[in-house]
Amino acid sequence: MSKYLDPKTDIVFKKIFGQHPHLLKSFLNAVLPLPEDGLIDSLEYLSNEQAPVIPAFKYTVVDVRCTDQKGRVFIVEMQIQWTTSFKQRMLFNASKAYVNQLEKGEHYHLLKPVYGLGLINTIFEPDTNDWYHHYKIVNVKSPRTEIKDLQLIFIELPKFKTQNLREKKLQVLWLRFMSELNEKVNQVPLEWLEAPEIQEAVALAEETAYSPAELAAYDRYWDAISIEKTLVGDAYKSGQDQGIALGFERGLEQGLEQGREQGWEEGQREIKYAMARRLLAKGLSAEEVASLSELPLQVIETLKLSVE
Repeated sequence: MSKYLDPKTDIVFKKIFGQHPHLLKSFLNAVLPLPEDGLIDSLEYLSNEQAPVIPAFKYTVVDVRCTDQKGRVFIVEMQIQWTTSFKQRMLFNASKAYVNQLEKGEHYHLLKPVYGLGLINTIFEPDTNDWYHHYKIVNVKSPRTEIKDLQLIFIELPKFKTQNLREKKLQVLWLRFMSELNEKVNQVPLEWLEAPEIQEAVALAEETAYSPAELAAYDRYWDAISIEKTLVGDAYKSGQDQGIALGFERGLEQGLEQGREQGWEEGQREIKYAMARRLLAKGLSAEEVASLSELPLQVIETLKLSVE
């Protein structure tokens, strides 16, 4: 009986998709909103990252330059994330991938489109059953008019369920592989093995495919995720209690709607400040705290002095 590792972790994800371009090509063609005559024909990796020591703070990234069936070139920047502010992170990273294509003095027409693909391991849109979210730049009055150079796709893996037989079969299989495979699975469904690409990915996710050092890194990944979630949760709860009390008190003092609004804003700010102080006290770097609390780095540096 086989034992599998979760492909949503940094080390497994990169072993499958960062070292096997034909599997990444199959996956991207299945999940990206590409036209039937514009599927990826070939791709090349833009960077080779080593698995980070604390991967909870350096999110899984695979960047590739793709060429479609018509010879058109575009870039895909993909990540696996569970954290807050991932939309802003994804927009920032995809925009950076777009801008970094040009050297100084080069012409803008050389820029190629960029797709940002985020596989999200939490539910971030609780009010809808939709799990596939495609964002692009459109004219507000005429949505058919688009700027296609920058598009973002977010997939909520926990929400993914096979809806009907009309869905793209390979898309369903790849997303089932990503959302369902983990350490609790001892035997994969037979239909997964009908597709050669999925069968190969399943084999690459088997525990026996990993060295002792890689398995240790795998355990550290989940430890880091657990620690970060605990820190963020504790800091948010503590800050929320303080912030709500402060916001309510100041709102009462100022009265009416304006006072409530100002009190709420100050309360939210206090939540972030309290969260930042707790994370700094736990030994996290200023950059990590700024990213988690969404406060400017200069503010974190000032708070760090008071914590020390």
